Amino acid sequence: MINSEPGIRVGILEEYPEVRGSLQGAFFDEQGIQRTGGFSCRPDGDRIQLVFDEDQQQIRGRSLHLKPAAAEASFLLHDVTIGVKFHWERKETQTFRGGLQLLSRPGKGLTAVNVVPLEEYLKSVISSEMSATAPPDLLRAHAITSRSWLVAMLDRAAEEGHVPHATSRVDDQTTEITRWYTREDHDLYDVCADDHCQRYQGITKIISPSVAKAIDETRGLFLLYNEAVCDARFYKACGGITEEFRNCWEDREVPYLHSVVDAPSTHPAISSEQQMRAWVTSSPDAYCNTTDAAILRQVLPSFDQETTDFFRWKVVYAREELEELLLRKSGIRFGSLRALVPVERGPSGRLVRLRIEGSERTITVGKELEIRRWLSPSHLYSSAFIVDTHEDPHGTPLSFTLTGAGWGHGVGLCQIGAAVMAVKGFAAVDIVRHYFPGADVKRLY
Repeated sequence: MINSEPGIRVGILEEYPEVRGSLQGAFFDEQGIQRTGGFSCRPDGDRIQLVFDEDQQQIRGRSLHLKPAAAEASFLLHDVTIGVKFHWERKETQTFRGGLQLLSRPGKGLTAVNVVPLEEYLKSVISSEMSATAPPDLLRAHAITSRSWLVAMLDRAAEEGHVPHATSRVDDQTTEITRWYTREDHDLYDVCADDHCQRYQGITKIISPSVAKAIDETRGLFLLYNEAVCDARFYKACGGITEEFRNCWEDREVPYLHSVVDAPSTHPAISSEQQMRAWVTSSPDAYCNTTDAAILRQVLPSFDQETTDFFRWKVVYAREELEELLLRKSGIRFGSLRALVPVERGPSGRLVRLRIEGSERTITVGKELEIRRWLSPSHLYSSAFIVDTHEDPHGTPLSFTLTGAGWGHGVGLCQIGAAVMAVKGFAAVDIVRHYFPGADVKRLY
């Protein structure tokens, strides 16, 4: 059980042909020499070549670590990609405190890692995930959730080592593909800086006194179940009902990640296609069912506010468009697309398995993230959707309309729902206990 604050290695850039940035203040290099100002870094065989703009001095090594000479020193990195493979992907210049580690993977470019204490990391995560003007109890609830997820992930990695995602060899006889994704790509650092793990932007955004206060007030507070730190997941909006852990990741029960109704009233779990259609075409009572612009501005950073249809949404594909998309995203040629058929859903209505029927191949795909990846140039908002097929007079599909609910995997804390709960007066502890039933809150350091 953890009893002191750990340091975190956060992957900021990965597999870049060049890393460019600037040291804002004094940093010590590998030889203990103070460095400052601009720098550039390139692979040099199996080593790294780091060049400082000020005097063109070069440092070479298999890995290089620049350590701040003072707590207020920071470093800037150019062309940091945020929203990787999501609909709002873009590049930014970002600034970070803590150490900078530069690593090389032979033949795959450079990786830049920020080494930072956990509580400082959390101040950026909470600022990056939502507006600093969010209600204090939302900030506290999210701090407890993020801190718990991170330490649980580190504990699991230490116990189990490399944790690959489930996959299947795909050949001409394949009829079903099941994949889920953990942290299988992160062998050079603990967590990435994007939504795959937790959104982290260093001190690029000003960390407001309210965020710093929320982190300080919850310092060392964790969600526990049976004296183990909870693997506390979160996402943007559940759509009214949260999802079960086993429907998104490994086939195992996680007691505190069971489905809950995200409302003061009761809604039955989705158990039929008829019930799902009624659910997704309605506007049920739910904490995350809000159009309150003031709340959304508090919860969503500016680029997330570009998405306004998170609770209920619709996507339309022409048949030929979807055929091309499926080929590009899955690598499988289905031929003329005939049907998208729901096979298995979780209690939130999220598809766990979807059968894709074509003239050349029919394959059932799961789990939820793989379905979302195959059916969108980036990611569908969620896998909680119904399909309407529009046909010509001969029964040939012309287009497919996906009508869906929610934004994200739906397991654990619903960020927009938690924001509404905070506005309604729920305390942080009550919010996390709502989304993680059976879990306790305890200070470990």
